[in-house]
Amino acid sequence: MSIEAVELNSFETLTRRGEKLKIIAADSSTAILNSNFEPTTLVATAAVLVEPPYREPKLSLAKPIFANVATSNEVIIHEAELCSELLNKAEANVIHLDMSLGAVSLEQLSPIQFSNMKISSKAKSNLIKILPKVRKIAGEMRQKHGVEVLAIGKESIPVRVAELTAGAHAILYAAEKVLKKNETLVLGLPSKCQPRIAEGKIYFHSLVAAEHDVLGYADDSEGILKKVNITEMLNPSARGFRALKIAPKNIE
Repeated sequence: MSIEAVELNSFETLTRRGEKLKIIAADSSTAILNSNFEPTTLVATAAVLVEPPYREPKLSLAKPIFANVATSNEVIIHEAELCSELLNKAEANVIHLDMSLGAVSLEQLSPIQFSNMKISSKAKSNLIKILPKVRKIAGEMRQKHGVEVLAIGKESIPVRVAELTAGAHAILYAAEKVLKKNETLVLGLPSKCQPRIAEGKIYFHSLVAAEHDVLGYADDSEGILKKVNITEMLNPSARGFRALKIAPKNIE
């Protein structure tokens, strides 16, 4: 069944009950770049609860991961775990994971189905490695909460909200690392987004035309960003992507 059919049926059922379709989604984003502006380390993962009109997180959880980009498929396990953790705190009708596999239910997904999907051999191999663990987490969420987990990927607006939310938190985690090690880092941001710091928060606004009001954010409750200098620039090696140079204020 397609994601449109799944969510339309859910929406119609909930509308008859006078309820809202609530979605929990997760994604990881923002990478530390080397001197050639190549991503080396994925910084943060976030899970979000998104409700109508699906523009920003109603509730979120985020964690630093600092994961090797070369093995970044494994972060999907962290994303599923974070969704489960958020589901223990708030109700939702469906879970969206950043796996672009046609919005199939994870519990119904098997390695045999990968042969019919347009994904690389390397991607198939990586998915086969993580599939048992992710399916186990998905099964636990369905059994405990009656919620289905869909491998929908970037087609999901809630996944985009999670990506932007992870990006906002990643800046805080990177700034903490910069201060701890007294060094400068360059971060590669998610595609087509604009960071903005205001009123003790860091916002990530989508720059995609149809997503002009979609955003994610993180609270800078400890005033970390006041201790660093942040310079925004275009990523010269990746069109459509921006980069941030973060340095302690004691470094010129």
